[in-house]
Amino acid sequence: MKIAIPVWYNKVSPVLDTASKLLIVEVEGRTESSRFEIYLDEQELSRRCVRISGMGVDTLICGAVSQPFWRLLAAFGINIIQNISGHPEDVLEAYLRGNLFCSGFLMPGCKRNRERYGKK
Repeated sequence: MKIAIPVWYNKVSPVLDTASKLLIVEVEGRTESSRFEIYLDEQELSRRCVRISGMGVDTLICGAVSQPFWRLLAAFGINIIQNISGHPEDVLEAYLRGNLFCSGFLMPGCKRNRERYGKK
């Protein structure tokens, strides 16, 4: 599985739509096997989705994300966990331990609602 986290000044980027750097971590079981960073130069959301999907990302953990971008990513089969803040290493560790939502990583004012845009 590959997990992507947008990074901005050693924090989860507050807005995915304008993030310029992604940390991509490959995980086997609950153990990290590799990692790398990419720069997102694409401004158009559909091109960003193609790039992220092309990296083989399964799960994207991010702060805020617009509804159009969320829908594009979901259409590419990417699981989006949104409204998350904190240091990327801490967020990744909490996700791998299974306690991302009970560890104080939610953005201020946000409730746990990772399917916000998926509801009809």
